[in-house]
Amino acid sequence: MSTSSSRSGASAGGSNQSSGSAKPTKSAGSAARPSRSRDRIVPDWLPKVALAICAIGFLVSIYLTIEAFTTGVTLACPEGETINCAKVTESEWSKLFGIPVAPLGLAFFAGMAWLCRPSMFRRPGVRWDRLRLAGVGVGLAMVLYLVWAELFKIHAICLWCTAVHVATFALFVALLFGQILIEPAPARVRYKDRPR
Repeated sequence: MSTSSSRSGASAGGSNQSSGSAKPTKSAGSAARPSRSRDRIVPDWLPKVALAICAIGFLVSIYLTIEAFTTGVTLACPEGETINCAKVTESEWSKLFGIPVAPLGLAFFAGMAWLCRPSMFRRPGVRWDRLRLAGVGVGLAMVLYLVWAELFKIHAICLWCTAVHVATFALFVALLFGQILIEPAPARVRYKDRPR
C-alpha cells in the first residue's frame, strides 16, 4: 500500500518537474522573437537640429510678420546705404502676389517643423521624405529669389531677412545630409529563420 502511494507521489512529482521545466523553454522562445517595429533608424541629432532651426526661423518670421503689418515702426535695424531693413521690407519685392513674404515664411517654418518631428522621420516609406525635401527645396528657391531681389533690385540688405535665409539654407543642408544617413527599417525575420 505504501509502495503504490510512493510510486504515485513520485510520478506526480516527476510530472510537476517536467511541466515546470517546460515553462522556461517557452519564455526563452518568446524572448528570442525579433521586434515587430518597422520604424527606420534615424540619427539622433537630425530631428533636434531640424526643429531647432525651424524654431529660430519661426521666431524671426513672427517678428518680421509683425513689422510687415505695422509698417516697420519698431524695426530694429540700421538704416544705412547697404544695410537697410526698412527699405527691403517696404519695397514691392517684399510681397508675392500681393501677400507679404514674412507670413509665408511663418507658414513655411511651421509646416517644416511638423514634418521634422521624430515620429515623421521614423515612418517607413519615402512619401514623407519627398514631401520634406520638396518643402525645403521650395523654401530655398524662395530664398534665392529674395536674395537676388535684395542685391540687384532693391540694392539693400535686411539683416532680419538674412537670418531667415541662413536658417532656410541650414535646414536644407541638415535635411539633405541627414536623409543620406537614415537607415531603412530592419527586415522581418521569417518564422523558420527565427532562433530556436
